[in-house]
Amino acid sequence: MMSATGGDQAMATMAPSEPARIVKTEWSMREFWKRYGSWFVTVANLTIFFVVWELFARSGAISPLFLPPASSMFEALWTGLTTTSPPGSVISGSIRDHLFYSLGNLSLGLFLACLIGIPAGLLMGGNRYIETVLSPYVWALASLPRIALVPLFILFLGFTVKMQVTIIVLSAVFPIIINAWAGVKTTEKSLLAAAKVFGASRRELYTKVVLPYTLPFIISGVQQGIGRGLIGVIIAEIFGGSKGLGYLIQRAADTFNSALMYAVLFLLVVVSLTLIQLTRWLEAYVAPWRRIDRL
Repeated sequence: MMSATGGDQAMATMAPSEPARIVKTEWSMREFWKRYGSWFVTVANLTIFFVVWELFARSGAISPLFLPPASSMFEALWTGLTTTSPPGSVISGSIRDHLFYSLGNLSLGLFLACLIGIPAGLLMGGNRYIETVLSPYVWALASLPRIALVPLFILFLGFTVKMQVTIIVLSAVFPIIINAWAGVKTTEKSLLAAAKVFGASRRELYTKVVLPYTLPFIISGVQQGIGRGLIGVIIAEIFGGSKGLGYLIQRAADTFNSALMYAVLFLLVVVSLTLIQLTRWLEAYVAPWRRIDRL
């Protein structure tokens, strides 16, 4: 039969000590915060922002014509996404229809911008003769405000989808070109030297060293191109469109429908942040060495 002292010692051995339990709890909380902390902070931040907006708008300090309550904006957004405007309405269709139209043009424009911009940037970074020839045009067109080109493209292409896609491509392509170009030019010389020592050919230098090093630059250029492309979408649809989110903003302003206008602006922010997050996930997949693990 086990003695009382021996049983106490066995229970003390089996039961975790108090400091160990505290350390385990702290580690669990740290893991929980590392996984869900950013989501919690984002939700709390947005909740506080919209509550303050609602209270300030309802206080009467500013006219609802300029700043409607946040609840009115969300109501207009929900109504526009779930219903269709009745026949004879000033704004035909629903927000959903205009959203899909703009996203279709944006997707096509970004695809063409990547198809043009990535090879052009890689060629400019890898060949000094091509760089010498193209760089003046790239910098000149990149610094030119795209809104100044809208009347010109309307004159040549009319109020068509081609005109809108052309504005989107010109808005998005130059950040992609410049970032891909910079990525090739800033490739570590030591990496190139090491690859040459191991007998890498010129083609292998580009495919095994330069291109992987340049991928984060290309993703960064695409992220900037998304923002510029959205600006191009709105500009093209405001000045030369009869459908899309830009057209919807213009019509909402003309009819003094501030709740609808803020709803479309909020939707544009959501679309932009969603596309940027998709490119971040793409970067984490194609360039995992760029990820920085936070403690």
